[in-house]
Amino acid sequence: MQLTNIGVIKDLFERHGFSFTKSLGQNFLINPAVCPKIAELGGCKSGVCALEIGTGVGVLTQELAKRCDKVVAVEIDTGLKPILEETLADFDNVEVVFADVMETDLKSLIAEKFGNSEVVVCANLPYYITSPVIMRVLEERLPVKALTVMVQKEAADRICAKPGTRDCGALSCGVSYYSDPKMLFKVNRGSFMPSPNVDSAVIRLDIKQENDLDVKDEKLFFRIIRAAFSQRRKQIINPLSGELSISKADLAEVFDKSGIKQTARAEELTLAQYSALCTNILSLR
Repeated sequence: MQLTNIGVIKDLFERHGFSFTKSLGQNFLINPAVCPKIAELGGCKSGVCALEIGTGVGVLTQELAKRCDKVVAVEIDTGLKPILEETLADFDNVEVVFADVMETDLKSLIAEKFGNSEVVVCANLPYYITSPVIMRVLEERLPVKALTVMVQKEAADRICAKPGTRDCGALSCGVSYYSDPKMLFKVNRGSFMPSPNVDSAVIRLDIKQENDLDVKDEKLFFRIIRAAFSQRRKQIINPLSGELSISKADLAEVFDKSGIKQTARAEELTLAQYSALCTNILSLR
C-alpha cells in the first residue's frame, strides 16, 4: 500500500469515514522520499527501537518498522485506529498507543516497551506542538539517543541557531543545553496533503550524555534565559532586574564579575556566559 499516493490516502479515508481534524494540525506526507530519509538519518537500524510521536496514516511508522527492532507510536487521534490497523497489518513489531503525548509518562513507557534497548525518537510534529514536545523530551532526560523531527522551516532555523548568534532564542538555548542540534534537509510544502502555507525541515537533536557546562541551578539558569529573551531588543540588565528583583547596581557588578558587558543583549551571550551569570547571581543570595 503506497501511503504517499493521494488516491490511496483518499480511498482509505472514504472507506473508514475519516476526516481531517484541523485542530490537530494534520497534514499527511505525499512525498515518497521523505520518510525513508527521516528513518535512515534518524538512526533507525537493527538493534535500535523507535518511539514515534504522531502516526498520521502510518507512512513514517512503516519506514521505522522496516529498520528498527520495535516501534511504539503515540497517537492522539483515535479516529485513525481502523486506518492504522490496515496500514500496519504487515508489521508485527509495531504497537500504537492512543494517548496525548503531553500527558503520557514517556519514561515509564520507554522502560516498559523497550527495556534496555537503544532508543531513538522520530516525529512529524504539528506546528503548534513543536516546542512543547521537543522540550519535554529533553527536559525529562529520557533515555534516548536522538530526537529526529520534521518541523516548520522557520522553527527549525530557530531551534538549530547557536547561542550567541543573531537567530538564537530561548528555545535555541534550551535545545543546545541538552543536545547537539543539526539541520538535515528541507521539505517543501507541496510534500503534504493538505498543503500547508510554509515549508518544513527535518532536524536531529543528538542527546548529550554529559553536559560540559557547570550550571549550579538549572531552574535559575533557564529563568535568566527566558527573562533575557522576553525583551530581546533591550539590554539584558533591564528584564533581569525586574524578573529577579535585583537592583541594576548589583547586576552591574554581576555582569562585570562574569566578564559580560552591561549593554549586552540576549542573543549575544553564549551558554557559558549565561551559566556564569547564574553562578554570580547565586552568590548575591
